[in-house]
Amino acid sequence: MFRLTQMLQAVNGSPGKRFLKKPKGPVVIWNLIRRCNLCCKHCYSISADTDFPGELNTSQVFSVMDDLKEFQVPAIILSGGEPLMRPDIYEIGRYAKQKGFYVGLSTNGTLIDESHIPKIKQTEFDYVGISIDGIGKTHDEFRQKEGAFSASMRAIELCHKNDIKVGLRFTITQDNADELPKLIDLCDEMDISKFYLSHLNYAGRGNRNRRDDVVHKITRWALDLLIEKSLSEIEEEKKSGKPTREYVTGNNDADGVYLLFYLQKHAPHLVDEAQRILRRWGGNSSGMNVANIDNLGSVHPDTFWWDYHLGNVKDKPFSEIWQDTSDPLMAGLKSSKRPLKGRCGVCPHSDICGGNTRVRAYQLTGDPWQEDPACYLTDDELGIKTEGQRVELKPYSRQRMSG
Repeated sequence: MFRLTQMLQAVNGSPGKRFLKKPKGPVVIWNLIRRCNLCCKHCYSISADTDFPGELNTSQVFSVMDDLKEFQVPAIILSGGEPLMRPDIYEIGRYAKQKGFYVGLSTNGTLIDESHIPKIKQTEFDYVGISIDGIGKTHDEFRQKEGAFSASMRAIELCHKNDIKVGLRFTITQDNADELPKLIDLCDEMDISKFYLSHLNYAGRGNRNRRDDVVHKITRWALDLLIEKSLSEIEEEKKSGKPTREYVTGNNDADGVYLLFYLQKHAPHLVDEAQRILRRWGGNSSGMNVANIDNLGSVHPDTFWWDYHLGNVKDKPFSEIWQDTSDPLMAGLKSSKRPLKGRCGVCPHSDICGGNTRVRAYQLTGDPWQEDPACYLTDDELGIKTEGQRVELKPYSRQRMSG
């Protein structure tokens, strides 16, 4: 995850603002339940409105949390499926807060009504993230549920009314890219404090729909829009004191390199400080500072690696699984210099992006160290020469890695 606003505030010298260092332990995205009331086109967990056997019970969840706390995990994002379909979700949330975690709730928002709001407030979630795919009909079509947009907007209104911090999460594809400016306007209208732009990742139903991934030109346009909007709001904050919205991007660590190039063109006086902070950040955190536990207790390098199992918390503590570098993928992800190939292997900016998102290379080639085909920067910009054609999209193969 790339905290765009925090980065720009840090390089702009905004009072009291600095770009956060990576934590000692990984942030854990925890898919507590696979059941969901929707059937979204880009769902990485391929959820459905049915029960999935073998999911961790409340006692097992608490035991895992105890281990996570000892392992210095700073934050837990409770996700699904739809986490609000789990009867013990608020009991789990309260326990996590008692342990001292930062606790986020990742939801589609359609189930949040007047009956849920008191429980959400009493649980004291630090943040409620609601997924959105566009305005009105566009969102409903992505979610394959008429009325889903209205229900999610109602959830946001209820959260605001009850002083619950809420934000929007948007996965951009060719089918909904033109909705991005409308969603930014919606954030202004509803005074939403956080906006997360997710690039499409090739996993679950997102993998089936990978041919809908936005072309590189559209990706650049989207980043320009967010950068310009964020810079404008930072300047406004300096003048009026009104807090700027937090803009965050995810699943394409080339965003950090693109920001550097943007500043070279539009604000060269900020480049040196930006480069220093970006190198310290280091880009992709899969297998290091970001982890995933699925509904059955299996541990993955991040939420998009559900085909790759590192171990199960029912059999071994998460802390032991996460530190085990006998696994070839984890050894590579945790290495100081990842064994990258193709244009990623010769790119001089890999210390900023970390080689970008390895799961895309794996899904398309069967090799996690091949170049990331979603890097939208040109060879000329990167200062590299490559021979032949870049990796192209091809029919998905469920070829697995050893280990």
